[in-house]
Amino acid sequence: MSSPEDAGPASTGGSSRAANVIVVNSVMFKFISYWRTAAVVLCDLASTAYYIGGIVEQSIGAAAPWFILAVMIFSYAVRNVYIESCSMFVRGGVYRAVKAGMGGLLAKLSVSALMFDYILTGPISGVSAGQYIMGLGIDSFEYAERYLLNHPAFTVLKTTRETLTNYGAVFIACAATLYFFWENIKGIHESSDKAIKIMKATTIMAVVIMTWCAVTLAVQGVATYKLKDQHGNVVLQDGKEVIVRNKLPVLPDLRPHLNTTTGKEESPLGFLEGKPIDKELSQLSDPSTPKSDWLSWIGVFGIIVAFGHSILAMSGEETLAQVFREVEAPKMKNFKKAAFVVFVYSIVLTVGISFLAVLLIPEDQRMPIYRDNLIGGLAMNMVGPMWARLILQAFVVFIGFLILSGAVNTAIIGSNGVLNRVAEDGVMPDWFLKPHRKYGTSYRILILVVAFQLVTIIASGGDTLVLGEAYAFGVVWSFVFNSLAMVVLRFRDTSTREYKVPLNFRIGKIEIPVGLILVFVILLLAAITNLLTKETATIWGLGFTAGFLTIFIASEKAHLRRLKGVHHDHQEQFNQETASEISRAKLGLKKKYTKLVAIRSPQNLFMLEKALAESDPTTTEIVVMTAKIEPGVVTERPQGDLDKYDAKLMTAVVQRAEKSGKEVVPLIVPTNNPLFAVINTAKALDVQELVIGVSNKNTADEQLDQVAFYWFNVNADQPKPLTVRIVSRDREVHLDLAGGNRIPKISERQARSVAELRAAGVGVSRVLSVHTGSAASHDLFQTVLTMLDPKVELDLLIVPEPHLAPGEVQHAVEVDRQRALQLGREMSVVTLTDDIGPEIVKRARDGHYNLIVLAKHERLSEGDDESTAPWIDFVIDHAHCTVFPASPPAIPMEVDEGDAIEPKAGP
Repeated sequence: MSSPEDAGPASTGGSSRAANVIVVNSVMFKFISYWRTAAVVLCDLASTAYYIGGIVEQSIGAAAPWFILAVMIFSYAVRNVYIESCSMFVRGGVYRAVKAGMGGLLAKLSVSALMFDYILTGPISGVSAGQYIMGLGIDSFEYAERYLLNHPAFTVLKTTRETLTNYGAVFIACAATLYFFWENIKGIHESSDKAIKIMKATTIMAVVIMTWCAVTLAVQGVATYKLKDQHGNVVLQDGKEVIVRNKLPVLPDLRPHLNTTTGKEESPLGFLEGKPIDKELSQLSDPSTPKSDWLSWIGVFGIIVAFGHSILAMSGEETLAQVFREVEAPKMKNFKKAAFVVFVYSIVLTVGISFLAVLLIPEDQRMPIYRDNLIGGLAMNMVGPMWARLILQAFVVFIGFLILSGAVNTAIIGSNGVLNRVAEDGVMPDWFLKPHRKYGTSYRILILVVAFQLVTIIASGGDTLVLGEAYAFGVVWSFVFNSLAMVVLRFRDTSTREYKVPLNFRIGKIEIPVGLILVFVILLLAAITNLLTKETATIWGLGFTAGFLTIFIASEKAHLRRLKGVHHDHQEQFNQETASEISRAKLGLKKKYTKLVAIRSPQNLFMLEKALAESDPTTTEIVVMTAKIEPGVVTERPQGDLDKYDAKLMTAVVQRAEKSGKEVVPLIVPTNNPLFAVINTAKALDVQELVIGVSNKNTADEQLDQVAFYWFNVNADQPKPLTVRIVSRDREVHLDLAGGNRIPKISERQARSVAELRAAGVGVSRVLSVHTGSAASHDLFQTVLTMLDPKVELDLLIVPEPHLAPGEVQHAVEVDRQRALQLGREMSVVTLTDDIGPEIVKRARDGHYNLIVLAKHERLSEGDDESTAPWIDFVIDHAHCTVFPASPPAIPMEVDEGDAIEPKAGP
């Protein structure tokens, strides 16, 4: 590849001075911790703890907590599918996976279904949050009425409560949506900061509720209630009120049964209500009656329907994939942590609240009063004085407002990510990707999303029932499409993945992803049953999905017509600032170390990839610069969009930064002397390391000489320490100027053992030993065998020494191989006869060996004892890794006087 110094040396006078440095800005160079990632998703998932128990119990009764538990456990399997998907696509999610696996049409279909739910998620959460606050305010006034002598204002309040609540909820929902719209305009750091603050408050509430519930169960046990008749009168028995204990949450028989009072067939799920009674169904209560096999299938179908009704508890999974690109390094490790935090939190909070609600809220209150706010119902049924419970209720309602508002934020983040993927693929015009002038975010997509949500909020009139009935259509179908795409990709793309969903079996060369297939089948069954049993969601979902799909198809065709047959090639859009000079303060460089990486070509970014892989983001800043050649004196240039080449180069930088999860600061330096511009930038930013690529014109020695010349020149012969590194795909050379100033690698700082250091890619993990069959090679092999850690891989390359018979070489090698096996070390053994030097270098590179060990003196022929074989020199000069040419101990030339034999004296 070319390097910045390919223009050759030039004068360091004024004509070479770089001016108007372009600082490229983009929010995509910013990354967030796994705690923030988890918080963004949990604002949606945790909000379901308030209402999911009520929704599911309405459908399947008191067994709801068990099905919610099953869904939350299953959600981790779905999360694993998303983890594997993100290991393949940094900008992941359902659109990217489905397009890669099954094509663009199904990808647009899956996104169309998903967008319907994203458009509804924000309004549902916002309106619910508004109703919580309005309800709390109105209830507070009603409690205060007792002490304000029945003021006339409260009479009006009573008559207009529902209207006031709904309109107030609409206003609050619109305000929350606009607030989080602005936070997302400012970037993921701002919106995720609000999310993590909300989750901290929610965690405090969860700890208080769980602890208080435990005390309540210990003191008064399971809740009781007074039995009432159909008219609401308390039932008396022997003149006493009948007190009934709550039913414990047990799994019901989900098969249809005969109601002996009405003579009609009924189902716990209601999906067979009103159907003609089957003779066999009327015999279910008699254990002695043989049951038909198909009855068991009715029970299975009932379980699937119940599971489908509970799957709403998994909302938010797609958002986890949409924020993967913003996760900081180590990216996949932190993503897995975020997924695990979400799993544990949802199990404890959502499932815990569902079980506690069935245990502690009286059955005659749970559904009629608290179905939309089970946590509030728990607060009012705790042990303790009423004033304490009222304070807890107010706290719960306020936290509910916060977390439901946070779900609005999650919906905006998720829908923004999805539409960004669609726009990047050319389905939507590039106009939507234009970054905000100050913050660099895709504000036009955010405006589109929020406009849809505001219209939905206003149209709902504050009635969440209308929104709730249509919700959760696209979520489950996006899960289905994503899991199916990953199954297909297991067979179409067999490349190595950083993570795979467990349960994989091999039949010959074919890997069967059993785990993925099981997840897909369960999701498909749940989606189909939802389609058949949720009429409102199905009708509205299919209608809106068809509408979005039509828009996407028409938009893509219009975009292709504008391209006039040219293939769509996505390029990032950036903001830029110009400065006549740069400094650490202007670039905001505050960390201890700074590394400058000079790049030229988007196809050859080995030096950037290496710099990103080894840098510790907590201690090291990475500045990426390209020297843009502009002949003549560089004068001021107007600020505008980057040209196509610069945009393509910066797009490649974004992709590397996103993949690693580490921030970079990109610069474009116009100059007529690239090398001088690089050195001058290194001086201005006080960098410790300069990383450049291999030149197409000069050798590495010549490059290093030029860099040293310029460095001493710009520093007036008093240079600061600098380490210069020239990096290619498979090797690196360096030069320490003024003593050098090497930056500690992340693997060196974090490692606590030799094994950890080796696992991080530092040091030696694979050794290639060259064996000629000679005694010197035998001695060297014995040394290496006993010196190496057993965890270091050792392999043999046989290069027969010319004067030895083939049998002698084979015998010597076999003796050494058996010795290695005796010590428990497996080795591969390969014999080379032709083109020895190049073949050793090639095998070392292809096998990713870190060290080549060979005997330094090998004879060309039997008479040339001190000669060195030419292939040894070739390996030393061309190997990509370290070469250890070992010499056997020499025969001593001096006389050891202590051991000398004294001649006897004569007679």
